[in-house]
Amino acid sequence: MYTILCNMKGSRQLSVEDSHLKTIDRYSLFSDLLDSNGIVEENVLEKLRLNVRGLLSNDKPDSDLLDLCEHIIFHNDMKAFGLHQLILLFIDWKKEQIEALKTSQRDD
Repeated sequence: MYTILCNMKGSRQLSVEDSHLKTIDRYSLFSDLLDSNGIVEENVLEKLRLNVRGLLSNDKPDSDLLDLCEHIIFHNDMKAFGLHQLILLFIDWKKEQIEALKTSQRDD
């Protein structure tokens, strides 16, 4: 489990589980999310939320996606700063996954 800060003061935090990061990866939720400037603002968070709403509109939404929405994306404490922290966490997590895969392939 990981913890991200949701504001600069550090008074608001969210717990992020591996399953949340896997769901972000599975649905490629961060692909094409940021503009070329790379700045995470409230409109980027709204864009993510709209994209997720589109995924949820199918007949049988994935329970992992629902959990991610409830605990992270649509959480009251999630703001642009928190999304930026989540993106940074995801990048680090993804690098770790790739390194672990490379290591396991070398061991085989």
